[in-house]
Amino acid sequence: MDRDLWSGLAVFAAIVDAGSFARAATRLGLSPSALSHAMRSLETKLGVRLLDRTTRSLAPTPAGEELLLRLKPAIDSVESALSDLDSGRDKPAGRIRVSAHRVAAIYAVLPRLADFARAYPDVTVKLTVDDGFVDIVADRFDCGVRHAMTLQGDMISVRISDPVPLVYVAAPSYLHDRAPPAHPDDLDAHRCLCYRHTSSGVVHRWEFEGGGRAFERTIRGDFTTNDVDVLRDAAVAGLGVACLPQPHAERQLADGTLVEVLAGWATTLPPNHLYYPSRRQPSAAFRVFVDAMRV
Repeated sequence: MDRDLWSGLAVFAAIVDAGSFARAATRLGLSPSALSHAMRSLETKLGVRLLDRTTRSLAPTPAGEELLLRLKPAIDSVESALSDLDSGRDKPAGRIRVSAHRVAAIYAVLPRLADFARAYPDVTVKLTVDDGFVDIVADRFDCGVRHAMTLQGDMISVRISDPVPLVYVAAPSYLHDRAPPAHPDDLDAHRCLCYRHTSSGVVHRWEFEGGGRAFERTIRGDFTTNDVDVLRDAAVAGLGVACLPQPHAERQLADGTLVEVLAGWATTLPPNHLYYPSRRQPSAAFRVFVDAMRV
């Protein structure tokens, strides 16, 4: 088969799978203009339009749909063959694409990567940090890292961290002329810094445990952000009280730029899990990566 034709067919399948030229370009490591040129060339060679495109949408034409029905099994077969080939290597090699939320990336994934790189120098890791919900199948990640409570039911998951304690904090400068909150009811008299979930847009409800019960409160956010680093830095700057994962505030608590408030009231998040689709055929590189991440 014409090499350019096969390349064009693979690009066509990737664009439809991604749902846009921009997303497909990111997955393939190419520019959107290069993919657009490849599609024009493919349609010219075949003498038929395969995609209906507008400024806001993209969909295969009836001819494109028919071609995809026949093309996808061939692509799946090639990917399976490559996976089998990789499994037979003496030394695992390849690329692992990981999506993780920021705290897990820093405190669960990164600490293990140096040893992993020394043990498997031919395996490269592409770590994308995103605190929102990510569809790892649609976005072509090999795996994701999230708290267990957010995982989809059809995923295989591997625990890679212990439960993650939360902590309520404020800067000494903020507390200089006001009494620190000792009970959740005291928060009504304080400025509170809140986290907004990237995907849903929902503001995180603060959770408390104490007095033999667990409960949540909707907090009036005097400052709101969707980035946990910015949330911590806002607390350090003296903007108010924040709820943070304890690992993300340990250095500031140690050097005194933050102090704990509401001691004994904070809850704990579930462990972080690495997860991937149950139907995925793991390569040798992916298997050793999972083993390196598990606790």
